[in-house]
Amino acid sequence: MNTPRATVSKLLPFSCVDGPGNRLVLFLQGCNFACLTCHNPHTMALCTHCGDCIPACPTGALELRAGRVEFDPALCTQCDDCLRACPINANPMVREMSLPEVLDVLRENLPFLDGITVSGGEATTQLKFLVALFAAVKYAPDLAHLSCLVDSNGYLGPGGWARLLPVVDGVMLDIKALDAETHRRLTGQDNARVLDSARLLHAAGKLQEIRFLVIPGVTDTEAEIVALTEFLHELDPAPRLRLNAFQAHGVRPPAAVWPTASRDGMEAVAQRLSDLGVMRIETPTVYL
Repeated sequence: MNTPRATVSKLLPFSCVDGPGNRLVLFLQGCNFACLTCHNPHTMALCTHCGDCIPACPTGALELRAGRVEFDPALCTQCDDCLRACPINANPMVREMSLPEVLDVLRENLPFLDGITVSGGEATTQLKFLVALFAAVKYAPDLAHLSCLVDSNGYLGPGGWARLLPVVDGVMLDIKALDAETHRRLTGQDNARVLDSARLLHAAGKLQEIRFLVIPGVTDTEAEIVALTEFLHELDPAPRLRLNAFQAHGVRPPAAVWPTASRDGMEAVAQRLSDLGVMRIETPTVYL
C-alpha cells in the first residue's frame, strides 16, 4: 500500500495565528479558487515544469533535469523572484512530503505544540493525505492530544466532508462574499457550496469560525453586511466571526490597486454587525 504524500508549499513549525495555541501549520499546494485578493497566489497551481522560473533565479537554485524543474534549497536566498516569474501562480520550491515525514516534524516540535493546522492553497484539494494525516494523529498515543484544524474555502462537497469530519476537530471557513455574483467575481466560483459547507459543518459541531474578508467598496456594503448577518442568524448558535482586513500587500492585479481596509472602516463594519445582533466578532489587532 502506498504511503500518502502531500505537495507542500510551506511548513511553519510554530504559529499562534492559525488556530488556538501554538500550532504547526502545513500549507498545501493547489487551490480550486482563483481569488483576486489572495496573499499567496503562488499556492494556487501545480508546477507544469515549463522552466520560466529558472532564468529568474539569481543563485542557480533551480534547474531543469529530465524535463522537471528541480529545486536546491541550499542555494535559495528566499528572494521569491521565481514566484513572480511563474505564469500560472505555481511554486517551483514545493516539496513532496510523506505522511511519516510530516509526523516526524510534529514529533520534533511536540513539546511546544497544541495542534496542527492544514491550510493552503486549499487543504481539501489533497483530501486523501489530509484524512490520513489527521487519522494518524488521532490514533498515535503520543500525538492524540493535538487538535487538528483545517483552514478551508468551503468548496468541498458533502462526500468529502463525510470522510474528513470523523478525524478533524474544527474548520476555519472563509466566506468571501454572500452575493453569488460578487463571490464569483472575487474567486472564480459560485458560493452555494461554500454556504452549504458552513451549514453542514455547523450541524456537525465542527465549524470553528467563519472568516470574512472586508474589502472597501466590495464586501463592506450594507447589502453584504445584512446578508452576512442573516446567514449567521441561520446558524444557531452563531459561530465566531473573524473579520479580516483586506490589504493590497502581496496580491496581484487588479486587486493590487484596491484600497486597503482601515481601522475605522473595520470598526464601522463590526459595529453595524453588532447592531444587527451578531455577538461573537473578532477584528484585527494589527494593521499594515
